[in-house]
Amino acid sequence: MYPAKPDIEKEGYLRMPTTIGAKHDVVDLDLADAGARRVAWAGREMPVLESIRERVATEQPFAGLRIAACLHVTTETANLAIALRDGGASVALAASNPLSTQDDAAAALVAKEGISVFARKGEDRDTYYAHLQAILGTRPAITMDDGADVVTLLHTDRMDLLDGVRGGTEETTTGVIRLRAMASEGVLRYPIIAVNEAQTKHMFDNQYGTGQSAIDGLLRATNILLAGKTAVVCGYGWVGRGVAQRLRGMGSLVVISEVDPLRGLEAAMDGYRVMTIAEAATIGDIFFTATGNLNVIGRSHFPTMKDGALLANVGHFNDEIELTALAEMATGRREIRPFLEEFTLPGRKVFVLAEGRLLNHAAAEANPAAVMDMSFANQVLSIEYLLKNGRDLQPKVYAVPRDLDLDIARRKLAAMGMRIDEMTEEQRTYASSWKAGT
Repeated sequence: MYPAKPDIEKEGYLRMPTTIGAKHDVVDLDLADAGARRVAWAGREMPVLESIRERVATEQPFAGLRIAACLHVTTETANLAIALRDGGASVALAASNPLSTQDDAAAALVAKEGISVFARKGEDRDTYYAHLQAILGTRPAITMDDGADVVTLLHTDRMDLLDGVRGGTEETTTGVIRLRAMASEGVLRYPIIAVNEAQTKHMFDNQYGTGQSAIDGLLRATNILLAGKTAVVCGYGWVGRGVAQRLRGMGSLVVISEVDPLRGLEAAMDGYRVMTIAEAATIGDIFFTATGNLNVIGRSHFPTMKDGALLANVGHFNDEIELTALAEMATGRREIRPFLEEFTLPGRKVFVLAEGRLLNHAAAEANPAAVMDMSFANQVLSIEYLLKNGRDLQPKVYAVPRDLDLDIARRKLAAMGMRIDEMTEEQRTYASSWKAGT
C-alpha cells in the first residue's frame, strides 16, 4: 500500500548509488529550454510570490539555509524553489508523487537555475525513496513536505539527521493528519507549520484549484461529456466541494457521500443528493474520492457498479480506491488511453484513471498558478516564521499565523486590482465592546 514506509534495509531503498551523492536525477536536461518558458509563464500568474521573492532576494533571510523539499515538481513549484534560492537557501527538491512531475520543469530548475532536483515522471517505488534519501543527504535544517513522507523517513530511517532540523512545513490534509498522529504519540521531534490549513491555502488551492484541475484531468484522460452523467464525490471537504461545484457546473447530476454528519448536511443544503457509497455505487457514472482515507471505494462496491463506471482519486495517496481487490476480482485489464485502465469484471467493465493516484497531477497540469501563488507564499512566509520563532516552539503542528494569512489575502486582492474597506476607529471600538445593545 503506497506510500507506507517500506522495510528500507530489506527492500533496498537505502543509499541507492544511482542518485545518492548526485546533484540531480531528472529525465532529460534538453527539456530545460521548454521548461524555462513554462516556468516563466506560471510566474506571470504568481504576483504574490514574486513580491515576496523580490523582498527576500534583498534581505537574504535564508542565507546558508539547507532546505529539503518533497513537493509536486511542477512549473509552480519551480517558482517557489527559485524564490527560496534567491532568498539565500540551498534547495534540494524531490517529487511527492511518482506521476506528478513535469519533466521539463525539473530540467529547467537544474540546468537554468542550478537547483538540485530528484524527480522523474513515472518513477518506480525504489527511485521514489532513493530520491527522498538524496534530498535528506543534504542534511537539511528545514523540511517541506507534501504528504509527510520526508518527515516519516527522518523519524524512522534517518534519525541521525534530526538534531540538525529546525522546523518544517506540510502542504496537504493527509500529511497534517499523519503529523498530528506523530505529535499525539510524542514522537514528532521538531515543529511543523500546517500550510494546508491556512485559509489562503485550503479555501482556494483545495477548492478552486483542485476543483478545476481534477475536471481537467478527467477530460484529458477520457474526453467524455459530463452533462447528464451521475457523478459521485466521496468526501465534502474543501477538495470535494470544489470538484462537486465544477461537475454540477458542467451539467452532471452530483451525489455526495460522507462520514461526517455536519458535512453531509451541508452538502444536502447546498443542493446535492447525499447517500452512502454502497447506494451511490449502483447509480454513478463517475466517482471521485477526496477523503484522505483508506479503501473508500472497495471490494464490496465494484460488483454493483454500472458497466463503464469511471474511478478517479484526488486525495493525496492512492489508497482511497481498493485497487488490489479490483485487480484480484478482474478477469482482464488493459490500458485504453494514457491514464485510463480497463478492468473486466463479470458482466461489466470499470475504468481506473491515473492508477488511482492524484488525477489532476497525473493526467493534467495540477492546480493553476494563480492559486498556487497563495499556497507557496504561505510556504515562504512560514519558513521565515520558523527561523525567527522555531527555537521557542514545541515539536507540534502549528497553524500559519493569522497575520501572515491575512497579509497574503491582501496582497492577492491588490494584485487582482481589487480593494476592500477598513473599519473606522469607531467601528473597531464597537466591534470589540460588550456595552452596546438594543
